[in-house]
Amino acid sequence: MTQSAQIISLDEWLLTPTGRYLLAWEQQQIDAAVGDVFGFHAVQLGLPQLGGLEQNRMPHRWLALDRPPAAPTEAPAPPGEAAPPRPHGVPWALLTDFHALPFETQSLDLVILPHTLELAGDPHQTLREVERVLVPEGRVVVVGLNPASLWWLQHRLSGLCRRLGFGRGVLPDTGDLIGYWRLRDWLRLLNFEIGQGRFGCYRPATRTELWLERFRWIEPWGERWWPVLGAVYFLTAVKRVRGMRLIGPAWKRKEARSARVVAASRTQRLGGRGGHRA
Repeated sequence: MTQSAQIISLDEWLLTPTGRYLLAWEQQQIDAAVGDVFGFHAVQLGLPQLGGLEQNRMPHRWLALDRPPAAPTEAPAPPGEAAPPRPHGVPWALLTDFHALPFETQSLDLVILPHTLELAGDPHQTLREVERVLVPEGRVVVVGLNPASLWWLQHRLSGLCRRLGFGRGVLPDTGDLIGYWRLRDWLRLLNFEIGQGRFGCYRPATRTELWLERFRWIEPWGERWWPVLGAVYFLTAVKRVRGMRLIGPAWKRKEARSARVVAASRTQRLGGRGGHRA
């Protein structure tokens, strides 16, 4: 068996018990984070196996891909035709390059990046594009594999076995992993304010559902004693614009101006009366 045949792809790995365990944890975190994010336009970049926008209530939600999906029946719709609905309720929208997103500047309210950065050829450019298309106060949600985890240690050990000509990788071939603290620094450089962040998936990566269930007892121990060693991290951030001040609707501003005018007139009348009495 060649070394290339021993490398498992992401789509294939997500069908394994460990891959399904990872997706279930990520789905739970994202559902809780995006349910109350309001706006008009939301996009998920990549990973169609995850319904990142299922619980979001924005009127315009899309899934963008940078490569054709594996199943031919789920391919993006031809130009001019309505995209078929997905099981998660979010239609296929477009096939695009994540390094040059086809959205206007400051046009999106929410962007979800499920393992998008670790699969990108240039994660810096992808993040810059996300910052460009997000409106001020727009939100980005990121999930990624943690390079400082038990899974990554297992993967490195399995790499030695692959070089000897047997065995398969524990993790899919995703290129260079981006650490949690490194990603936080990248986001801060782009004027994002870091929000919620957490780690998850502490059970060892196994090849069977039976062994994965036997290691269920590790989950609460990992969350309590070594939380930063979780196999995956989840992070949210809000785009901040320096010098920007949010203002309310026009009718509120008119009411405020009218109140100030009335108050000023009343003060002048009271001041005039006081001066006459003196």
